[in-house]
Amino acid sequence: MSMQEEQKQTEDICACCRHKNTPRSEQEQKSLQSRINRMIGQLGGIQGMIEDNRYCGDILIQISAVESALQSLGYLILEEHMQTCVTEGVRRGDTQIMSEAVELMKRLK
Repeated sequence: MSMQEEQKQTEDICACCRHKNTPRSEQEQKSLQSRINRMIGQLGGIQGMIEDNRYCGDILIQISAVESALQSLGYLILEEHMQTCVTEGVRRGDTQIMSEAVELMKRLK
């Protein structure tokens, strides 16, 4: 099997992980988008606070809120990844998927 064929086969096997094709219900998508939109709004608020020369402590509190919201979103996506891509990989006998999952967890801290 050529390198290209092998790569294509690997991509096909785990398309949900490699090409962001994880199937999500409309409800799940709405929930994730809503979280992202709130964070975007919070970032806009922080930008406005900086433009208005607001008190540093107030800005830091808002930054902390965005960081917390982003980390929560990351954990939701990680949970979904574990329940879909990782579970399917383990069922297929792909032991490397566990190493990938551990690395992703480390990145989220």
